[in-house]
Amino acid sequence: MIRSSHPDALISQVAQVSRCERWLLHRRLEELMIPCWCPDDGSLWVEIQHGIDAILLRSTVYQTNASRRELVEWLSRCWEAPDTPSAQFYNS
Repeated sequence: MIRSSHPDALISQVAQVSRCERWLLHRRLEELMIPCWCPDDGSLWVEIQHGIDAILLRSTVYQTNASRRELVEWLSRCWEAPDTPSAQFYNS
């Protein structure tokens, strides 16, 4: 059983990615300082300590699995988004 060094952390296995992509994800998550490891069976496990870790994990997996068209659309939506989530609240 995999144990976390933080009592409130969530340990999760990343599914739906190829073995090769797992190593790319592993490297990127390490760059983002998110604890992760790939045991001998080739699986990828991630320790989620904070909400931002979950967001970064989701984003990293999406970038690996999405098609080029999906990534272009995603980037376009990001550029069209208001600077702050509360901008609409203050403008109404």
